[in-house]
Amino acid sequence: MLSLFSKQTIITIAAGLLLGACGSDTIKGKKIEEQANELIPEPKRLSPIEFRNIFEKTEDFFDSALVRTGFNGAMLVAKNGTVIFERYKGYAHLNSKDTITASTPFHIASTSKTFTAMAVLKLAEEGKLDIHDSLQKFFPGFPYQGITVKSLLSQRSGLPNYNYYLDDIKWDKTKRVTNADVLQTLIDFKPNLQHVPNTRFQYCNTNFALLALVIEKASGKPYPEFMDETFFKPLHMTHTKVFTWKDSATATPSYMWNGRMEQLSYLDETYGDKNIYSTVTDLLKWDQALYGNKLFKQSTLDSAFKPYSFERPGIHNYGLGWRMYTLANNKNIIYHNGWWHGNNSTFYRVISEGITIIILGNKFNRNIYHVKPLIEALTPLRFSYENAEE
Repeated sequence: MLSLFSKQTIITIAAGLLLGACGSDTIKGKKIEEQANELIPEPKRLSPIEFRNIFEKTEDFFDSALVRTGFNGAMLVAKNGTVIFERYKGYAHLNSKDTITASTPFHIASTSKTFTAMAVLKLAEEGKLDIHDSLQKFFPGFPYQGITVKSLLSQRSGLPNYNYYLDDIKWDKTKRVTNADVLQTLIDFKPNLQHVPNTRFQYCNTNFALLALVIEKASGKPYPEFMDETFFKPLHMTHTKVFTWKDSATATPSYMWNGRMEQLSYLDETYGDKNIYSTVTDLLKWDQALYGNKLFKQSTLDSAFKPYSFERPGIHNYGLGWRMYTLANNKNIIYHNGWWHGNNSTFYRVISEGITIIILGNKFNRNIYHVKPLIEALTPLRFSYENAEE
């Protein structure tokens, strides 16, 4: 059922506090729900006219672009933290017809990189690492010179993608690859760099698999534990977790466009580059926590959302773990997409307008990524530099 006229999704951060409050977990003496309320700004009220305008345009997009093309998943649109549109369609398991609900977690694929990047920046805030540190500081024997933590965050390292070079070294595909394996194969086999480090952008999952190891080295905790303690629990993201192999029997499966189930593979144990499961409502909490300077310093956010790749002209760019469109008048749109097996995700933060768009699906649907028309319908922004709002 659609959540209309509600702050429901954000209010549920506090909803249920009275229920079972005595048994709720605590962080540094505070109940998790209380800390979430402190970290997430209060939603702002919209006028009925603005609410209805955004709702109707979003519903039109949902019906024409998604439902018409066999969408199976969840979509949420909010402005200034107020949920305007929240809709669920289809089944978590296509064969058992278990209806997708607000508590159904989806594999968010590369949208996981936003959490990995911000975890690194949180450790930098705490003085536990410097993003200008070379990788040799964390990984003695790392064979490539000139690559720093920032090189990984900005996707400018030049490292080859482990998804591909493992084939070249004849990896035994009966053995699941771990993050430690990614590092060790780089050390042992020294596959060729794709380009000189820090000279150009090249999207590469190896970067973020290594960043997960950096997080573990700097924090002294396993990546799943660190993410849970640093983000998921404090923000009361109750349906969000890092997938580990013990979850393989219970995790929400994914499907090809034709409904055929996608099987897990030898590449499904690595994290940092992927393997976070979440919901649209939990991701809205993540989005809202990136406002207000309570979870991060403004200088940290500015560095994360700053474009670092200008070797090609155009509006596409990459920050530190975030994709972006660099439009006129410094009105950048910050986002990240994901695609793994049959899972699709898109997470857009139109910061200048306070608009958040989140779409998650577990049956491959390319239209999940086609949100530009919706953004142009909801805002004055246009996806060309020359024609962008001045």
